[in-house]
Amino acid sequence: MAKVNPPTISRAIVKARQHAQAPHTMRHPLPIPTAAAATRAVYRRADLPMVAVAHAMLGVARWRLGRWARVCTGLAITLSAAAEPAIYLLGEVHDNPEGHALRFERIAHIVHSAPLPVIAMEQFDREKQALLDAAMRECSDAACVIGRAGGSGWDWPLYRPVIDLALRQHVPLVAANVSAHEARQVVRNGLTAALDAAVLTEFGLAAGIPPALDALQREAVFLGHCQMVPKSALGGMVQAQVARDVWMAHVVRTQLQKGATVLLLAGNGHVRKDAGVYQWLTAMERQRTQVHAYLESPQTGDEAAFDQVHAVASVQREDPCAAFAAPASGRATP
Repeated sequence: MAKVNPPTISRAIVKARQHAQAPHTMRHPLPIPTAAAATRAVYRRADLPMVAVAHAMLGVARWRLGRWARVCTGLAITLSAAAEPAIYLLGEVHDNPEGHALRFERIAHIVHSAPLPVIAMEQFDREKQALLDAAMRECSDAACVIGRAGGSGWDWPLYRPVIDLALRQHVPLVAANVSAHEARQVVRNGLTAALDAAVLTEFGLAAGIPPALDALQREAVFLGHCQMVPKSALGGMVQAQVARDVWMAHVVRTQLQKGATVLLLAGNGHVRKDAGVYQWLTAMERQRTQVHAYLESPQTGDEAAFDQVHAVASVQREDPCAAFAAPASGRATP
C-alpha cells in the first residue's frame, strides 16, 4: 500500500465534510449511502488507509445527526408552543376582592411568560379605545387611565393592579365591551343595533341566535334576574347578552390573528363554555383556549362550564333581588 501524507488524509476528510454540508449547492446532493460510497472511492484512488476513510465517514454521519437533531429540536419547540393556550377567558364576580386578587396572580404569570400578551377588558367600552390607547401612552398609573377612559358602574380599585401591570410591562389594553347605551338599543332593535353585517356573517348570526343557545341564555338571564323578569323582556335581554359575547369573541379573534396571547377579563357568565364567548370561537380557537371561573359557592355542574373553577369566599352585600321586587302577577317563567 502506497504511503499517504497526513495532508492528503486531511484534504480527503475536509472534502467529504464539505460535500455533506452543502447539499443545496451541489448539483447532485448525496444521501448518506452515496457519501459512504464516495469516501470509499477516495480511498481507492488515493490508496488511503481505511482509518482515514472511516474518519471521513464518521464526520459525515456526525454532521447529519447533528442537523437532524437541530431540526427535531426546533419541531419540538414549535409543537410545544402550539400546545400552549393562546386565549385565556378569565371570569370574575365583579365586586369580589378575593376573586380579583386570585385572578391577578394568574394574569401576572401569563403576562410574564406568554408571548405578546394583550389584555381585553369588559370594563372598557369599545368606543373608548382611542381614549384608552392615549391614556396607556401618556399615563403613569392606573388612576390616570381609569379617569380618562373608564366609565361608571365598576369597582375600579379592584382593576387597578391589572392596569398598573399593563403599564409597567407595556401590555396593550383592549376595550372589549358593547356599551350600556348600545345594549339598550339591542334590546329594542335587535343585534344589528350593535353588530354590523360583516360581524353577523362572521359568527353565523344572519338568521338569528341558534334556538338551543337562545333557550339556554333565556334561562340564565331569568335566573340571573331573580326570576322576576317579565317574559316579554327576555328575548331582547338575551340579544344584548349575545351581542356582548359575540363582540368579545370578535375582539379575541382579531388579537389572536395578530399573533397575540389574549387574556379576556369578563364576568363569569360571559366566559362560560356552554353559553358565553367560548361558544362563538372556532373549533381550532377552542383547542387553544383555557377558561377560568372565580365563583362564590360553586355548584355541581360548574366543572362542565369551565376548565378550572376557583372557589372564593362570598362578599357581604345587599340582597341583589330587592331591585327586581315586583307583584307576583308581573313575574314570569322563561
